[in-house]
Amino acid sequence: MRTYEDFDEGLELPLGPYAVTREEVLEFAREFDPQPFHLDEDAARESMLGGLSASGWHTCAMMMRMMADGYIRDSSSQGSPGVDYVKWLRPVRPGDVLTGTAQVQSRRLSAKRPTLGLAKIVTVLRNQRDEPVLESEYTLLLLTRDGVAA
Repeated sequence: MRTYEDFDEGLELPLGPYAVTREEVLEFAREFDPQPFHLDEDAARESMLGGLSASGWHTCAMMMRMMADGYIRDSSSQGSPGVDYVKWLRPVRPGDVLTGTAQVQSRRLSAKRPTLGLAKIVTVLRNQRDEPVLESEYTLLLLTRDGVAA
């Protein structure tokens, strides 16, 4: 299990691949983001997106899954206090295959809880054409080795 000490500044963690299906794009949109350009091929073609695309929030959920599979489930993660920003850079289409990296930008120990560390991480997802589709920055809370042993 990776702890705070294993998340050095500059560490790059690979994410994916994650294959985006038409069925999941429609299912997510029906449940959480029922805008026409996420649900209807004709409406999507006429929109500024130019075709059916995943909801940005769906892309965030895919990112979360890729992060969980890529490193979070094998870490001492204690969650996150929040996301600093999310940028949706390009539409994510059914048939896309997403990959990405999560890079540690900085880290520090908690002033109040010395067995807890905070890592600032930037994640970038790309499609199969190596075009960036999403960028996000967030803080990950991680137990230190002493925190795990306690």
